[in-house]
Amino acid sequence: MRIVVALGGNALLRRGQPMTAQNQQTNIQTAARAIATLAPDHDLIIVHGNGPQVGLLALQAEAYKTIQPYPLDILNAESEGMIGYMIEQELRNQLPDRQVVTLLTQIEVDANDPAFTDPTKPIGSIYTQAEAEQLAAERGWAIAPDGEAYRRVVPSPEPRRIIELGAIQLLVQSGALVICVGGGGIPVVVTPTGAIHGVEAVIDKDLAAALLAASLKVDALLLLTDVDAVYANWGTADAQPLHHVSPEQLRHYTFAPGSMAPKVEAICRFVEQTGGIAGTGRLEDAAAILSGQAGTLVRPAPTGDSPTRAAESLTH
Repeated sequence: MRIVVALGGNALLRRGQPMTAQNQQTNIQTAARAIATLAPDHDLIIVHGNGPQVGLLALQAEAYKTIQPYPLDILNAESEGMIGYMIEQELRNQLPDRQVVTLLTQIEVDANDPAFTDPTKPIGSIYTQAEAEQLAAERGWAIAPDGEAYRRVVPSPEPRRIIELGAIQLLVQSGALVICVGGGGIPVVVTPTGAIHGVEAVIDKDLAAALLAASLKVDALLLLTDVDAVYANWGTADAQPLHHVSPEQLRHYTFAPGSMAPKVEAICRFVEQTGGIAGTGRLEDAAAILSGQAGTLVRPAPTGDSPTRAAESLTH
């Protein structure tokens, strides 16, 4: 099969870990081992998150007072190169006979996307509520809860078109293992004359991965993170993992914005648009998720299955 594998930013940097290069390299070694289990039997295209990393780059940029801080599109490009380099190097160590290449990727968004006035995408470090409110007042940030902590949030417009899609297709067809659309890609707008300009935003990595998977017409989309499955009624006494479901079943539930909701939406879009399969779960369970033995695996609903009847078998 041909598979788009998306690595979550929190799978590459565990929650609460110091954002050191060594910690990220150690986690990327784990990611590369998981990917290596799939590589002998499948063609792979790798996407990765960048939420913690792009937030750190933003803080570093603000610390240098003599120049204006770099905008988020530039920081997205920096993080895409940095993380792509670490993943590419470790994949070459794990798969010495494979060609591995990292491609900086621009993704077109709509300049009038309502996300620009409603920031929801968490980036950077986690803070207590008091710390976050102080930083918001000092730096003009928008902040929002992220689990029990708080983080900075930025605009996250819908991905519309992958500028380098043709180059990605050529690389995949040549047999290369391609790392692309890192951090959701570099957000750009295209003017009526065809000129491209970066914008101040971070595109959701999972929605960008779904767009890439549908555009390449792959067989499967795999979203790997630090959560073992999609849960119905998350955070309540009635929480239960959803193991084998359809998009119709998943859409019966409400999920947390900025975390699980984009993953579920990405999965549903890909399966609905292509008829392929999509899965999500822990990084180390990659092969088991694909075979339906771990995580959440999503397939199209059987023909003639109504949403009501489908909802009766959510955890089967």
